[in-house]
Amino acid sequence: MDVHGTVAGGFEPVRDAFARNFTALGDRGAAVAVYRHGRKVVDLWGGTRDVDGTEPWRRGTAQVVRSATKGVAAAVPLLLHQRGELDLDAPVGEYWPEFKAHGKERVLVRHVLNHRAGLPVLDRPLTPEEALDPLRGPEAVAAQAPVWEPGTDHGYHALTYGWLLDELVRRVTGGRSTGEWIADEIAGPLGLDLWLGLPAEEESAGRVGRVGRVDDPEPSGGLRLRPKRSVTEAYEDPDSLTRRAFAAITPFPDQNDPAYRAAALPATNGIATADALARFYAALTGEVDGVTRRVRLFDPATTERARAEESAGPDRVLVVGTRFGLGYMLHGSASPFLSPGSFGHPGRGGALGFADPETGISFGYVTNGFRRTVTADPRAQALVRAVRASLDAG
Repeated sequence: MDVHGTVAGGFEPVRDAFARNFTALGDRGAAVAVYRHGRKVVDLWGGTRDVDGTEPWRRGTAQVVRSATKGVAAAVPLLLHQRGELDLDAPVGEYWPEFKAHGKERVLVRHVLNHRAGLPVLDRPLTPEEALDPLRGPEAVAAQAPVWEPGTDHGYHALTYGWLLDELVRRVTGGRSTGEWIADEIAGPLGLDLWLGLPAEEESAGRVGRVGRVDDPEPSGGLRLRPKRSVTEAYEDPDSLTRRAFAAITPFPDQNDPAYRAAALPATNGIATADALARFYAALTGEVDGVTRRVRLFDPATTERARAEESAGPDRVLVVGTRFGLGYMLHGSASPFLSPGSFGHPGRGGALGFADPETGISFGYVTNGFRRTVTADPRAQALVRAVRASLDAG
């Protein structure tokens, strides 16, 4: 496997781990980027652009990052709060009156971000066509009754998170979508190859590879680690919150369909390069070079707000224990990052982006080969361990 790109001195273990991901962990095409204190120290890519193709992955190849989108989208309400335009402790219904139906008057804005709103499922799932309509998802969650008392417990809002967040942003900004806000206020100033709603010109330019499922490789020795029985049963039971949360769109759209990539689903269909993810997280914790000026997105108070624990313990949807701040997963056994102070978001099947303020590290990994993992893909974890080893050796 030819690995392309560069690593700064001391970060050679990341190159080694990246190469092993192809030879031992089944990667087809992938990229990883790492910044430290706003300076890029790792920029690697390899394999094929398409999971089922032969054209090589090139610098700047982007992919669908699934739920790693949530971490990017979460920056929008937090920045609106930072600017004094959104109250995190206000009821959602103050901004979105139609939302108050069916006992949701007590759902606060922060409950949307910390997965405590009690709305991870839809009693009637949306079709793919309905899901791509920016009006239908918000209408569905506004009409949905909570499945637990809002604020009293937490469970991952796998798909509904996007509709809740996007409609809040539209109501606060006078109709501006999350995707438009990201393009104008985040991706544009930072020069990021990152989109929530892929523009037609980027689609026609062939910047984005095709994604698909890849099999889990057999570990050395022939032993395969299996999820706990309770987790397996939750995903197999059609009546469980787990199964219903991930089935809020049924069937799930073809992620390579241009119509899907052109739509804006803040929970699931962001498209980014590894460098864009890492650079985005670098700008949440410090300054990085932008298109015309140095850019820092979060002020220190907002950074601390994003990574302060809001939810922890058994997750009613994912079944395992999870930790969330405001819009971000926090370091824990279900989703290990670099250290206890890290915050970010994985994408189901592989992608990962996070920041670690204590070390100044920001990290982005994207792949075209989706595995069955939800929060802790072995390929991303191997790279995180290599970053940790590089820091320890330095």
